Amino acid sequence: MIDPLRTALLVVDLQNDFLHPKGAYARGGQTSEAIAALPAKVAPLANAMREAGGLVVSTQFTLQPGRGGEPIVSPHLRQLRPFLGRGDFAPGSWGHALVEELQPADVVIEKVAYSAFYMTRLEWVLRKLGIDRLLVCGIVTNGGVASTVRDAHVRDIEPIVLTDGCAAFSAEVHETALAALAPVARLATIAEAIAAVEGA
Repeated sequence: MIDPLRTALLVVDLQNDFLHPKGAYARGGQTSEAIAALPAKVAPLANAMREAGGLVVSTQFTLQPGRGGEPIVSPHLRQLRPFLGRGDFAPGSWGHALVEELQPADVVIEKVAYSAFYMTRLEWVLRKLGIDRLLVCGIVTNGGVASTVRDAHVRDIEPIVLTDGCAAFSAEVHETALAALAPVARLATIAEAIAAVEGA
């Protein structure tokens, strides 16, 4: 069983600019069926958590506008995703927001790097609300998910990675990332998580 009052569903970066056909990544030709399918898969668990009094936390990858409104993009990301430009992942924008299927989130955390703990208020919020376990879903398994899970582990916040609630741009990369996370996290399916929440 999972105590929903001590657990949060952490939705990593399931944002319009990543997933929506009109979002930044689709405009840049970066799409994935596995990633696009995640909101529908995760929604039943989000609903179960809400009904049980649990918390839904959404992390929002953010490109902070800088001089002249141009986004501050780290060099490695600029190399990987040269199509990112003005207005993409901008705070408060449609593209920045959690996808509609998973709205509303109880807590929204803006982040500027892979880990949702890096230079954010996430740990403070979790401590204040008595959360010591995270059900982690989102994208990408080898990036934002992996970095956040490892950072939770070193903070003694138990991460449970939802194996079918995460995705990467290839199935092979996804499976390799899950195997690498097994020493620091529990692995479970969405169905197993729903059963554990509803059985509490």
